[in-house]
Amino acid sequence: MPCRDEALAAFLEEIYAECNRPLRLKRDPLVLVASYPDPADRELAGLVASTLAFGSVDLIMAAVRAALAPLGARPRGALLSMAETEIQEAWSGFQYRYCFPKDIEALMRGARRAIEEAGSLEDFFLAGDPGGPDVVAAAASFSSRLAELGEGGLGRMREGLLPDPGRGSACKRLFLYLRWMSRRDRVDAGGWDRLDPSRLVVPLDTHMARVCSERLRFIDRPSADLKRALAATEAFRLYSPADPVKYDFALTRPGIDPEPGDERFGCP
Repeated sequence: MPCRDEALAAFLEEIYAECNRPLRLKRDPLVLVASYPDPADRELAGLVASTLAFGSVDLIMAAVRAALAPLGARPRGALLSMAETEIQEAWSGFQYRYCFPKDIEALMRGARRAIEEAGSLEDFFLAGDPGGPDVVAAAASFSSRLAELGEGGLGRMREGLLPDPGRGSACKRLFLYLRWMSRRDRVDAGGWDRLDPSRLVVPLDTHMARVCSERLRFIDRPSADLKRALAATEAFRLYSPADPVKYDFALTRPGIDPEPGDERFGCP
């Protein structure tokens, strides 16, 4: 466990001030999620966007737009009004890498039933939250119950689209969704009021794992797994106890979507 380093604390605040800005969102799927003013629409759009957040940035953006298109300007109301056959028809031509029509249909079916059952995705998530210092158990419950409600795509959703923290997965996309929903600053749009940001886990993907290993020295090697996501989160708590994922977006910008001058941060 690293000790707090004041020089590193200053660096984190510097990169946060420089890179955690709305202008840096233009090639991030969160910009599509944040475009919905109603939190009820935003939580559904966020689930779809985070679930598809794998691959190159431009392909992700195109896939998210295509997946959200059938839901129009008010995704929650549109989805709740759809019959089973309408869900199948709406996404019958959708495919993004290993996400096929049956998979996106299962996600939409599960989300619709979760909202019908609990009233919102936030309430559905909290219904399976046992509490504790982090969201790992709650995220595992959310993923499992949502997949079960999706029925037809259960196997695929559990294996790929909705990974299980209980199996050691870093669950980057699921933890990314929780970051989007429970934080609010110049980048994260928020919408959930009852999930404490202090319990969030760093969404550890390839870029963030390299930053945490090579630049920050928070983890022993750049491997994206749950063990290292939790280790990185504990290290970030030294610098932001109430909000350990505060620096996530900023630290990944130089590697994912660099701008002139970003090289000074030394974030791969």
